[in-house]
Amino acid sequence: MRELITSREGKNGSAEEAVRRRKRISLCLKRWLDLIGATVGLLLLWPLMLLIACAVKLDSSGPVLFVQERAGKDGKPFRMYKFRSMVSNAEEMLDRLLDLEALASPAFKIRRDPRVTRVGRFLRRTSLDEIPQLWNVLKGEMSLVGPRPEELKIVRRYREGQTRRLAMKPGMTGPMQIDGRGALTFEERMELELAYIETFRLWSDVKILLRTLPAVVRGKGAY
Repeated sequence: MRELITSREGKNGSAEEAVRRRKRISLCLKRWLDLIGATVGLLLLWPLMLLIACAVKLDSSGPVLFVQERAGKDGKPFRMYKFRSMVSNAEEMLDRLLDLEALASPAFKIRRDPRVTRVGRFLRRTSLDEIPQLWNVLKGEMSLVGPRPEELKIVRRYREGQTRRLAMKPGMTGPMQIDGRGALTFEERMELELAYIETFRLWSDVKILLRTLPAVVRGKGAY
C-alpha cells in the first residue's frame, strides 16, 4: 500500500512539474513575442507617432506624453507612457469630479469626461493613445497581452484575492479590451482577467491580439 501511495505521489509530482515546465516555456515564448512585436511596432509606427505628437501639441497646452506610475507584475510600480488625451491639469481636476473613497468598487470611468481634449477623444476611441506603451513592452515592464495596467491608488483598495491579477505583467491589450472595455463593471473585468491568468496559454495571447483590431473598430466601451 505504501508503495502504491508513493507511486501516485510521484506521478502527481511529475504531472505538476510538467505543467510548470510548459508554463515556463509559454512565458519565455510570450516574452519573445513581446520583443518582436514591440520592435516591429515602433519601427513601423514612428511616422504615425510623430503625427499624433504634433496633433496633441497643437490641440492643447502641455506635454505630448502622459506619464503615470502603474502597478506592474507583483505590484511593482513602473512609469507607463501614453499620448496625452486630457488637459494638462487632469489629475488635479479629478478630486473635484470624483470621490474615489466613496465608490462601491475601486475602478472608475467617467462618461463624457470634461478633461478629455478634442484630439484625445479620437485617440481614446481608436486606442492610438496607447502606442507609446510599446516602449514599456520593449523594456519588459508590460506585455502585448495581459491584464489592464492598474493605477496604484486602485490597487491599494483591492480586496483579498484580487491581487492575483498582478501575477502577470499588464498588457497593452487583454481580455478587458476585447470584451467591453469601459462598459464592463469592475467585477466583470476582474473575473475576465483572473480567468486569463489562471488558464494562460500562448495561443490565448495570439487570439486576443487577432481580436483587438475588430474590437477597436467596434468601439464598444471606448470613452
